[in-house]
Amino acid sequence: MPIPTVLFVCVHNAGRSQMAAGYLRSIAGEKVRVLSGGSEPGSALNPVAVAAMAEEGIDISAEVPSILETEQVRESDVVITMGCGDACPIFPGKRYEDWELEDPAGKDIATVRRIRDDVRGRVEELVRSLALPA
Repeated sequence: MPIPTVLFVCVHNAGRSQMAAGYLRSIAGEKVRVLSGGSEPGSALNPVAVAAMAEEGIDISAEVPSILETEQVRESDVVITMGCGDACPIFPGKRYEDWELEDPAGKDIATVRRIRDDVRGRVEELVRSLALPA
């Protein structure tokens, strides 16, 4: 059974999608392929998001915001959008979810922790719903 590919998409690919990707890599390891992209990628990761994830023992500091590529959507089994509107192309046969999450850009650490914890819960639920190899 092939491993599933999950794509996380948000506007800047600098906070929410990077936190979600970090959690999924941490929880599922090699049992899932993780991609992320942004409709309008930022120039750098949100440093408060990086700090909040470091508190969880997950280092996302080496990640770089990148543009969402149509090919990423085409090769993904699950596409999770986070406030990017109609920027994500739709392909038949894909599982799409839109997670309504507050944008952590410009927020203080307490707010980003709350967003991070929401992201973690959603990723944990996502992992339970995937048919991951043993």
